[in-house]
Amino acid sequence: MSTANFNIVLFQPEIPTNTGNIGRVCVASGCHLHLIGPMGFSIDEKQVRRAGLDYWPHLTYTLYENYEAFLEQHDVLDQMSFLTTKTEQIIYDKSFQKGDWFMFGPETRGLPEDIWKPRIAQSYKIPMVGPTRSLNLANSVSIIAFEGLRQLRN
Repeated sequence: MSTANFNIVLFQPEIPTNTGNIGRVCVASGCHLHLIGPMGFSIDEKQVRRAGLDYWPHLTYTLYENYEAFLEQHDVLDQMSFLTTKTEQIIYDKSFQKGDWFMFGPETRGLPEDIWKPRIAQSYKIPMVGPTRSLNLANSVSIIAFEGLRQLRN
């Protein structure tokens, strides 16, 4: 994981095609994907493989049975950036560093408040205009991963 540009953490993802697309983004951006269960699908589902195309074998990823299992393996909450639409701080104000951790919530519920609110200073949103409540999860991960690569370039 120390060689990954970033660590993308999906908390209880629900939609297999989103996870497949996120896997492809992680391959393209040099990110390690962390999947925290329970998930709304099996990682072996056809939709995941189809969305990930032939990139899935190149993906570095780790599965965790639940949030507690993730925390047992990684003492990174102080290094984590939490993505939520319910905070005021925007992601473009963050200075990305190689190896940063970014946690995203499930598609229909977002990241639970008990995870991000105690660390509100580490919580960010992607700015949006208009009546949109949220972006697609795969699009959100893409925005973060490639903003990070843009910053690392400098």
